Amino acid sequence: MVWAITHHDTLQELLADPRVGKNAQLWTTFREGRLPEGWPLLNFVTVPGMVTADGADHRRLRGLVTQAFTPRRIAELAPAVEARAERLLDGLAGLEGEFDLREHFAYPLPMQVIGELLGLDVTQQDELHELSDTLVSSSATPQAAIAAQQGLFALLGSVIAAKREKPGDDLTTDLIAAREEGDRLSEQELVGTLLLMLVAGHETTLNLITNAVRALLAHPDQLRLVLDGKATWSAVVEETLRYDSPVGQFPLRYAAEDIEVGGVLIRRGEALLASYAAAGRDSGHHPEADRFDVTRAPSRHLSFGHGPHFCLGAGLARLEAETALRGLFGRYPTLVAADGPAPEPIASFVSNSVRKLPVRIG
Repeated sequence: MVWAITHHDTLQELLADPRVGKNAQLWTTFREGRLPEGWPLLNFVTVPGMVTADGADHRRLRGLVTQAFTPRRIAELAPAVEARAERLLDGLAGLEGEFDLREHFAYPLPMQVIGELLGLDVTQQDELHELSDTLVSSSATPQAAIAAQQGLFALLGSVIAAKREKPGDDLTTDLIAAREEGDRLSEQELVGTLLLMLVAGHETTLNLITNAVRALLAHPDQLRLVLDGKATWSAVVEETLRYDSPVGQFPLRYAAEDIEVGGVLIRRGEALLASYAAAGRDSGHHPEADRFDVTRAPSRHLSFGHGPHFCLGAGLARLEAETALRGLFGRYPTLVAADGPAPEPIASFVSNSVRKLPVRIG
């Protein structure tokens, strides 16, 4: 049994409920070995690291990574993020006619930033992106999902080996050397942590930038409010996070004991699916939830999670998205969506965006 949690208030309550855990051993179906071989979401519920840990173990793992995402460290990254965005925007000027903004701008910016943060070689970044795309795809065959997982683990393992041999000024080197109360990350925890940083550090921001541009081009009146100074780019980012969350659903959490919520009994050992995209469109919490409104009074969305597993990279994602949007529409205020059919959604249970975003400079 898996419960999809789609209402904002219920989801917020359960994300912070100490009776809800992330360790797959709490899930009866998993513990009894009843998942089919090659189940495509298996990696999400078993990868070692803070995303599948609870309690003291989670705090230990999270503490090792937190130092890389403090407000001070994020602020220090701002000039580099802006410089990368400007270089990518320079490249757009050379593209004639229709082009895919997702491929040429929304993808390379966060990938370059997280790549530098982790100390990844530039030649590895595209391969890591393709493998992570397959990992979150709901259309991949079981064989392809397993191969992508193995490929990611092997590639990240080689990154770790290279950093052990030749340390650098990057997060991977810091994690290898980090200690928390005398405890190092195990090899599996290290690979799992890098995998989480990689996927969360570029897939979600890629979707956030894509979804924000798409929403603004579909609502030119809202774009005009921002260009006229009547709304901020920060407001655009927050409204996009609510209106079109970059993560549709994220598997999984588990009831450690019987929980009654909203008159429904979730039994011990059952799984819960956090439906972030649905919660953002919950009209019971967000008035006129289906309307994209950058002047909307601030209302707490859940796109970065809530409770002990709140996204560590939220500050970096916001910085990148705001920088990208400000630079893009500052340089190309006449950007418009290309003519043609509506963009095709990504075939993914987790990732929420479109495969391509065709645009042209009007």
